Amino acid sequence: MTSFDTSPQLNVWRMLLALAVVFVMLATTGWTALRSHRESTALQASLTAWEEGSVHGHRLPDPQAAPAELTRFFAALTAVERTDLAHRFPLAVGNMNGAPVELRYRANRIALNDARKAEKKRMHDSRLTPAGQQLAGRRMHRYEALLTKGRHILAFDPEGSGRLAEVFGSLSKAERISVVVPGVDTDLLTFQKTKRKYSATAGMAEALHAAERKASPSTRTAVIAWADYTAPDGLGVDAATAMRAEDGAVRLNALLRALPGMAPVSMFCHSYGSVVCGVAARGMPGRVVDIAVAASPGMRVAKADHLGTGARVWAMRDATDWVQDVPYLEVGGLGHGADPVSSGFGARVLSARDAEGHAGYFEPGTDSLRNFADIGVGAYRSVTCAHEDDGCRTGLPGATAAKRA
Repeated sequence: MTSFDTSPQLNVWRMLLALAVVFVMLATTGWTALRSHRESTALQASLTAWEEGSVHGHRLPDPQAAPAELTRFFAALTAVERTDLAHRFPLAVGNMNGAPVELRYRANRIALNDARKAEKKRMHDSRLTPAGQQLAGRRMHRYEALLTKGRHILAFDPEGSGRLAEVFGSLSKAERISVVVPGVDTDLLTFQKTKRKYSATAGMAEALHAAERKASPSTRTAVIAWADYTAPDGLGVDAATAMRAEDGAVRLNALLRALPGMAPVSMFCHSYGSVVCGVAARGMPGRVVDIAVAASPGMRVAKADHLGTGARVWAMRDATDWVQDVPYLEVGGLGHGADPVSSGFGARVLSARDAEGHAGYFEPGTDSLRNFADIGVGAYRSVTCAHEDDGCRTGLPGATAAKRA
């Protein structure tokens, strides 16, 4: 799932906060050691091979170079040379900020197909337990789904629980770009779902893209389903701290700085994803004009002004969302600070009518999705505020539009 779990687990948060001293000690000892431990992965192996590779006798550039430098490098190559690099170093190219978008899609198809073949073999590996073979089968079927014609995978890392990013629409031609950042329990296997489709990252982004096209058919939009960070697993200690958010923020801002073109970008951050966006906000490029959060446990600041961004900050929460019962405070690194929908926080508070709980904000037909879509296409005067005073629309750009019934 892509959100916090059901209300009985709220007791976990209260227990964590009550034991703050114990957990802070863990955070500065065992967790730190675990966090600093790095293993060799397929992606790292591909990056190492890239660093040792060459084109026409010339060494390849640093894969961690600035996106603009990498963009210039790829632009100087022929189409054949670019394709050759994608085949030689698929994971490196597929995750390289600065590589052409279409080339990343191509490289990730190669990497996904390689991963599919590997998992197919593991399904029949007698050294694995039956549970291990079954997991290999689930991963193989996920790779097959991601390889479906027409899907555009912008980032892919098969290591561990897996990381992904997918694009809906044309990123290179978009006039407006939206980025969906999901919450806990987001990984390769939960990236998309058949049941409760719009509670999963891919379903969220697909629904938002469709709603944006409906809101403004003439506006070329692209939506990125960004699950390219290691999200917390359930409501454990990771979900109550910013550790995962800090790592995710670095990855998120690297993506944002490498997006093609000059189109304005709007962020849509759900649940723990709002913690990621809160931590990342100060380092986001100026083209990020909106940060909208839903079902947020906090953004690691006391007020929206403290985020250090010039973007408009929006917040929403459905009346039936249990996250409202989470303690909105921060003690010894545990908890995520003030409630973004509170009057003192300073966000523009939007209606989330009909969202129905913690995971329903991207359901078609809800105020929450319509509001997200209006923000995504820049139709700010069409949003519906949570309160009758229409305060969320104060000082917004654009022509006045009638309030939605």
